[in-house]
Amino acid sequence: MNVKITLTRKQRDLMLEISRDLRKKQTRSEEILWQFLRNKKLAGKKFKRQHPIGSFVVDFYCASEKLVIEIDGKVHEYKAQKEYDKQRQEILEALDLRFFRLSAELVENNVSQVLKLIESNLTPNPSPKLGEGKLEQR
Repeated sequence: MNVKITLTRKQRDLMLEISRDLRKKQTRSEEILWQFLRNKKLAGKKFKRQHPIGSFVVDFYCASEKLVIEIDGKVHEYKAQKEYDKQRQEILEALDLRFFRLSAELVENNVSQVLKLIESNLTPNPSPKLGEGKLEQR
């Protein structure tokens, strides 16, 4: 499905302001995971944190993979929040984005397993074609 979300300049500016504010108020689990995703530390992929997509802000986003990572804390256990999360995810998936949900508890207690799970959902970097790779001359 080819869906596009269009925002006015004022709406985009507001979403940027909201995402910047959320970066300052990260949860413990978001802070932990960010230390392993930032600066292309995981599989050489660039991740952004608290990234606006349309009228939503996702916890982490890797554009090259079209991958959204959401960390669900206790608030996501409430029925109303679950329904909101489901609808939000369906809208974002309609943009051809892939979703990966993790519990905050798993991130906080077993980050190495979390990193393996995320990495298993990434496309491996292709090997360079003949003549494109760097070779050491002797």
